[in-house]
Amino acid sequence: MVVTLSGMERPSSTVQRVVGFDPGLNVTGYGVVDCDGPRVRLVEAGTVRSKGESLEERLHTIHAGVSEVIAAFKPGAMAIEQVFSHARFPKTAILLGHARGVICLAGVQAGLAVHHYLPNRVKSTLTGSGHAAKEQMQAAVQRELALATRPEPADAADALAVALADYHLRLRPLFFGTSIVRVQSSRH
Repeated sequence: MVVTLSGMERPSSTVQRVVGFDPGLNVTGYGVVDCDGPRVRLVEAGTVRSKGESLEERLHTIHAGVSEVIAAFKPGAMAIEQVFSHARFPKTAILLGHARGVICLAGVQAGLAVHHYLPNRVKSTLTGSGHAAKEQMQAAVQRELALATRPEPADAADALAVALADYHLRLRPLFFGTSIVRVQSSRH
């Protein structure tokens, strides 16, 4: 199920539209931004909620919801947070890996380049600290997008943070002709 907050207009030819994803097995956040030189504008933010009892049913609803977001907003690229694995919680990392996999699959099926970012890289890009708390990240997204309030829910705010990190680390250097920062991508 996709929760939408705003319109679905297509960006102009000079605008780069990016969709960011914060993968989750229960709730996957997404955020769509338009990047035009020094300006970044919020297009949409929301969540895809999985349904079903089995892992396969949940993954299917995530894939369908992500595909729906991509079809509706027609981004030029996808940015996704990499799975952070903690030695004490290997099962969680594996389950998140499944969700992340179907999200990447939906992107590739739509012909998108998929760019991957570590959580601490996203945090340090937006706040200066790779260990920023959720509230700090929401405040950073609010500031970057000139929003009146902090973005909610947190999953959508995290996805917007991933899209903003993609802007700062990949697109901004291209807009301003500065040196290109190496970003891991699934497409060349």
